[in-house]
Amino acid sequence: MRLVQEARKEDPELSVNQAVIRIGQRVGVNPDTLRGWVKQSQIDAGERPGTTTDDASRIKQLEAEVRELKRANEILLAASSFFARELDPRLPW
Repeated sequence: MRLVQEARKEDPELSVNQAVIRIGQRVGVNPDTLRGWVKQSQIDAGERPGTTTDDASRIKQLEAEVRELKRANEILLAASSFFARELDPRLPW
């Protein structure tokens, strides 16, 4: 990523795509992979809109927590239903 930034500083008319292709061939990295890294570093630096790496990891963590809480809630609902039937056998459930 640093090499792409330096190449663009040396030649201001060089587009990101051209720099990525040039540097990718030199260092043996797929240009699409390098382009993604450059894009993500620009997002992380606030130079372009998007979800930062920190935000993406926090979102992933929160989604996992939500899944676990939903699972726990389902278990608690099933348990409360079971015990409600045990306490009052007249209930039709």
